Amino acid sequence: MKNQPRVLIVEDEPAIAELIAVNLRHNGFQPVWAEDGAAAQREMDAALPDAILLDWMLPGQSGLALARKWRGDARTKAVPILMLTARGDEPDRVAGLDAGADDYITKPFSTQELLARIRAVLRRRAPEQASETVTVGALSLDVATHRVHWQGQPLKVGPTEFKLLGHLMKHPERVHSRAQLLDKVWGDHVFIEERTVDVHVKRLREALGAAGAMVETVRGAGYRLTAQPQQASRAA
Repeated sequence: MKNQPRVLIVEDEPAIAELIAVNLRHNGFQPVWAEDGAAAQREMDAALPDAILLDWMLPGQSGLALARKWRGDARTKAVPILMLTARGDEPDRVAGLDAGADDYITKPFSTQELLARIRAVLRRRAPEQASETVTVGALSLDVATHRVHWQGQPLKVGPTEFKLLGHLMKHPERVHSRAQLLDKVWGDHVFIEERTVDVHVKRLREALGAAGAMVETVRGAGYRLTAQPQQASRAA
């Protein structure tokens, strides 16, 4: 994913669009505003965004019609769409999701909720686009093929442990708190106890065998992955 994910805001009310854009900019996103379907299509033709915030009620073509059109186009069908609307009734939510929206946010909404929802859809889409191999010391992880190797030998790692290892390997030597790992690996829309992280770290170490020592416990802080493990730090 790019450092500054590009978010296309399709909203006909300038005050709402500007408020959203300011908050996105302050939180590491690159907002682009389109006030109707025609302007949005021009932006989509010029460059695909990482996500779309799409208002239901627009002049001319409705957000629902735009969502259906973009989902039916091979070039645009994978771009995450979050529907923004004052319509809170369940049939309308279902209609939005049926049209291809990834999520649905009812106005008025909090900035933090909006940011969390955007990050969540970007995370859910990220594995489909990932194709890199990450290496730390003699440990390597291939995102596309879902394989882990230690000193050239394949290791069997479960899906959650794979995601946990992938995040730790992409940020080696950095200490991650349990709360940070829950957010990045499980997602901030999921409610799981922090001790669950400890269980999966234990399983990950067991799956890694000799390489398990690379996953260190930092007392009172969390966990880190290091290329130079200290055996004594493995104790939880």
